[in-house]
Amino acid sequence: MNETPVKQQNTGAYYGQAVASFGVAISAVGLGIYNLDADAWVRAFLGISVLYLTTSAFTLAKVVRDRQEAEQIVSRVDQARMEKIMTDYDPYRPQTPKAAG
Repeated sequence: MNETPVKQQNTGAYYGQAVASFGVAISAVGLGIYNLDADAWVRAFLGISVLYLTTSAFTLAKVVRDRQEAEQIVSRVDQARMEKIMTDYDPYRPQTPKAAG
């Protein structure tokens, strides 16, 4: 009845691919903004917007991960309590009479 989920571990290749993908994406956007045929203030605004969007995406990813981890911890505690109750419960154990006092 123990259905503890296996902790997933990312491989080094997956981590490297994610970092490389992020680097290529942010570089491409930066290069596109730099080569944009617009005033400097427009390019600066777009650059700041990209940085803000990037930091917001990292923050959102962290919040989602933290919430998921918290739910897993609560789920594991509830599961452990239920397993303890089920282990201690024996329907065929004779009941001892309570002493009158």
